[in-house]
Amino acid sequence: MTNLKQANGRCPCNQKGRGTLLAILFSALWLLHSGGVMAQTSTNPGSIKGQVLVVDSSGNSYVPGASVILNGAASLQTESDATGQYSFSSVLPGTYTIQATAPGLETQQLVTINPGETIDVSLELQVARTTTDVTVTASSANPDISTTTQTVEQKTIDDAPNADQKFETLLPLVPGVVRGPDGRINMKGTRNTQSGALVNGANVTDPASGGPAINLPIDVVSSVQVVDNPFDPQYGRFTGALSTVETKTGNYEKRHFSIQNVFPRWRDRAGTIAGIGAATPRMTYTGPLIRDKVAFTQSFEYRFIRTPVNSLPPLERDTKLEGFTSYTQGDFSPSPRQTATVSMAIYPQKLDYMGLNTFTPQPATTDFHQRGYQVYAQHRFFPRENTALVSQFSFKTYDVDTSAQSDDPFRLFIDTTEGGFFNRQHRRTNRYESEESYQFAQRELCGLHQFKVGWDFVHSDLDGVEVFNTVQLVGASGNVIERIDFTAPRSFHLDQNESAFYFSDQWTVSNRLSFDYGLRVDGDTRTDSAHVAPRASVRLSLTGDGKTLVKGGAGIFYDRVPLLLPAFEKFPDRTVSFIDSTGEVSGSTAYVNSIAGSLQNPRSTTWNVEIDRQVTSALAMRVAYESRVTAKDFVVSPATGAQSALMALSNAGGDTYRELQVSGRYQLERFAVNGSYVRSRAYGNLNDPFLFFGNYPQAVIQPDQKGRLLFDAPDRFLFWSDIAGPWKLNLAPVYDIHTGFPYSVQNEYRDYIGPRSSKRFPDFASADLQITRPFKVRRIKGRVGGSVFNVFNHDNPRDVQNVMESSNFGHFYNDAWREYRGKMVFEF
Repeated sequence: MTNLKQANGRCPCNQKGRGTLLAILFSALWLLHSGGVMAQTSTNPGSIKGQVLVVDSSGNSYVPGASVILNGAASLQTESDATGQYSFSSVLPGTYTIQATAPGLETQQLVTINPGETIDVSLELQVARTTTDVTVTASSANPDISTTTQTVEQKTIDDAPNADQKFETLLPLVPGVVRGPDGRINMKGTRNTQSGALVNGANVTDPASGGPAINLPIDVVSSVQVVDNPFDPQYGRFTGALSTVETKTGNYEKRHFSIQNVFPRWRDRAGTIAGIGAATPRMTYTGPLIRDKVAFTQSFEYRFIRTPVNSLPPLERDTKLEGFTSYTQGDFSPSPRQTATVSMAIYPQKLDYMGLNTFTPQPATTDFHQRGYQVYAQHRFFPRENTALVSQFSFKTYDVDTSAQSDDPFRLFIDTTEGGFFNRQHRRTNRYESEESYQFAQRELCGLHQFKVGWDFVHSDLDGVEVFNTVQLVGASGNVIERIDFTAPRSFHLDQNESAFYFSDQWTVSNRLSFDYGLRVDGDTRTDSAHVAPRASVRLSLTGDGKTLVKGGAGIFYDRVPLLLPAFEKFPDRTVSFIDSTGEVSGSTAYVNSIAGSLQNPRSTTWNVEIDRQVTSALAMRVAYESRVTAKDFVVSPATGAQSALMALSNAGGDTYRELQVSGRYQLERFAVNGSYVRSRAYGNLNDPFLFFGNYPQAVIQPDQKGRLLFDAPDRFLFWSDIAGPWKLNLAPVYDIHTGFPYSVQNEYRDYIGPRSSKRFPDFASADLQITRPFKVRRIKGRVGGSVFNVFNHDNPRDVQNVMESSNFGHFYNDAWREYRGKMVFEF
């Protein structure tokens, strides 16, 4: 292990003086105040004006400083002035949703404007509807604690440090959302496969595994929303949190073209240039095909990225990702009461050396290939005021192939791995989904009611084959001590039909009290069952000015059944043999894959309570607590009886999540900072089936136990800011500190020693910073700058030697060193 220790040394280019200088620079930049915010205007043939007001027993009170957003053929935003007045000039003819928000209050209306028309729309604020979400959006809204949101403006999306330049990497800006030890996003204490993922309302998860499975160029994304307690019954088929993505509406008026990341990043290894480290050019076009009627958007992105494992030799430490993403969208406005969107996303990708880490070198890894596309269509019809009929259809295909580097026997040593990876997979999946919803006009009965009904139908199918080859465990003596053999592969085919119906009501009792309640009924042919999921929430303004708000809710959620799980009994069975010191088999056990009973839909019960307070005009604070209990979760575990041995898949699992959050936002004219502290506990069964039968399976399956989940981080502090500094500089620092993730101790047989998840990695701390500046050269404008990740070069290891017999037991490896990135964007 001498070479391993040397490889784990700090980067040779890491100099103490430079690190100190960067630390001073980062600290100074953090204290700068920001400049003005650029506004966007457009030229359209009509206008909308009016007042924002609150009606109470004393009459009308006009609300200054309310955020007013207009969405439809164009997206516009303004604020009400000192007398509550607002206006939008040059508005494209059509039907729009106009929304006004102030602390603790909101309202929303549908308006239709004809060419050259000026209309007057008074917006009467009511107690905001109940939801618990966090939004990363294109809107430049002021802090709105009434809807439990945190908003990152489009400017911050463009300027924030984003290592992957993907919308998913913005999600950890949300309290309670972390990037786990496997690099996946874990939202609100749930596994990647327990959460939901929507793009424009369409399900984008993989039907086989249940995890998110789509790539989108970040340039076409207008908003990303994390809904940790989605009490609206239109949401279903998950037991955790939900992420929803909305794409930008095409430009109906003028053409716009942007190109960025045109220069590759070189691969620096041991102070020398060793090829290209990354090349990620993106190009996006949007503009009218028929002015005011049809808009077209096209975005292309090519991604070639080498990601290093810093504890391996310099030229043998990189995974290699190569992929292409195409996103095409057409937006239509055929009449003032109709809009439609049609889109297609294509996202083939190849990842070489998947699973590379300190103890698994390149020859022992697998290559991952994906091919997929999604077609989506949505039609929106507004029969009359406050009514909407929405119809949508989507088709998704997602194919996966994994292949080893060689056919050599896969050998697990204590400190390394040899041979070709033991698993090969070939999967073909399709999903058809159709949805319909109708929002009724408001009704008055002891207050105002907004009723909504909807249904959806989903058909999914899977064809595949799983191949497993022999695995050998080599002990501290250097001899084989255990062998795992598998039966011949068998192909499988499955399909699934899912349907749902839901009903909801937003009941506004007064401008200080509102209720949301509803019911969802889910059906699933794989479990041959139907489930009723009631949900309700309440929002109460403790003060007439809406500055102190109490809200809470509770609901039941039922998860989907990923199609790989019903196929479990067709996976190759295994025989585990123990080898003595002479090389002979001393004993063996043959395990047969079996589904215990019949598969059921996992169920979670969730509740939350929250207090929001607008302390001053610049400071908003929130204290919130939430609880989630999941039952009938999927687990896999060996079971040995007197006559037979089973590798059993069952619904015997469960997990719990508790979270206490204290967060706030402080905003001045030229400076905004967001801060949060989250105390949480994610605990449950640890033998997730997709650890052993997912895209990158583990070879050894030990009996299931309960413990802290692998992404549990009990204490987390998060700070991020949006600053406009001097000389037109845009600065966006992010500082993330959290408890290290848990891990378990094993012996040379990979048996667990003591309680699982009883040890932890060192605390994680990373300060990231991006600085950009706009420029303009004749008709070309854009931004130029750069990013620094892990500014203070904090030691954040990603691998640990957890095998007790190793001389390096307890040592940590694969630190994420400081990185520098350039940024240049051209716009025409």
